[in-house]
Amino acid sequence: MRAWMLPAGSDGFDKLFEETLPDPEPGPGEVVVSMKAWSINYRDFAVAAGKYFGGALKQAAVPLSDGAGEVVAVGDGVTSVRPGDKVQSSFFPHWVEGPPRMGPALGDGISPGMLAELVVLPASGVVPIAGNLSYAQAACMPCAGVTAWNALHEGPRALRPGERVLVLGSGGVSMIALQLARATGCEVIATSSSDEKLARMKDFGAGIGVNYKTTPDWGAHIGQQLGGVDKVVEVGGAGTAEQSMMALRSQGEVAMIGVLAPEGGPNPRALMMTGGSMRGIFVGSAAMARALNRAVEVNGIEPVIGRSFEFGEAPKAYAHAWGPASFGKTVIEL
Repeated sequence: MRAWMLPAGSDGFDKLFEETLPDPEPGPGEVVVSMKAWSINYRDFAVAAGKYFGGALKQAAVPLSDGAGEVVAVGDGVTSVRPGDKVQSSFFPHWVEGPPRMGPALGDGISPGMLAELVVLPASGVVPIAGNLSYAQAACMPCAGVTAWNALHEGPRALRPGERVLVLGSGGVSMIALQLARATGCEVIATSSSDEKLARMKDFGAGIGVNYKTTPDWGAHIGQQLGGVDKVVEVGGAGTAEQSMMALRSQGEVAMIGVLAPEGGPNPRALMMTGGSMRGIFVGSAAMARALNRAVEVNGIEPVIGRSFEFGEAPKAYAHAWGPASFGKTVIEL
């Protein structure tokens, strides 16, 4: 089978190389998935650059956590899926439900990576795709989709109809959060440095757009001039968290994903003024993925794919996803 790999000590996605590997066989409790599509997340750039948890790759590894395909073989003891089932990967393959059980994550250089024609995973590492989605659309869900679902609908302050949500930027998590929030009956405010991207986000249901280049104090502007929000899907991190806290209404929540701007030192005093809270988000469980997919199917939600590339163009897909033209999800299809 064909696979894309990163070498030991990789310091960037320009080190990707294509390799031919033996076809995998499932062991007890495992499944083999014939992959049809994949998507790229910001986290995948950290892995390629050697800046993910654990540092640089200790050995050559197949990258990516997110993909969808068809089960073609199952090992002894597997009853949850069978050959022919359409499935997507689960970011934390051993976190099935309940409190966080993170451990190894797909595509981290230790657990299996998805960017290959065939992938062997524990049966707990796959969930059925939503019935209304193509393989390419389903491939957008394991990391970005579940993260957005967790931020909005899990924890002690689940989103309610009629509330207001703030999403930062037009990346995969933010776009799926925008769609989920609108399906819940909520108004959405979006930020971006591009008026063109804000206009596109309005086409997908954002009610208000705020350009953070022309409105550098966007948090106070949203909180004081626009009436604030009940939930912030905070994909930036320490560099934007203080402004996100200033955007909150009374008893609102900042769902802290925080990978795009991880440097800084936010002062949490704004939470004192609103009785607000901050909750850490690190993707989610297979149970969350199933709940997300039910909501996606019932509401007819289709994730926004900005651009798709062929399997042999994986380096070009990475370059596009890293560049300024990226919008929504970047997908690779077989």
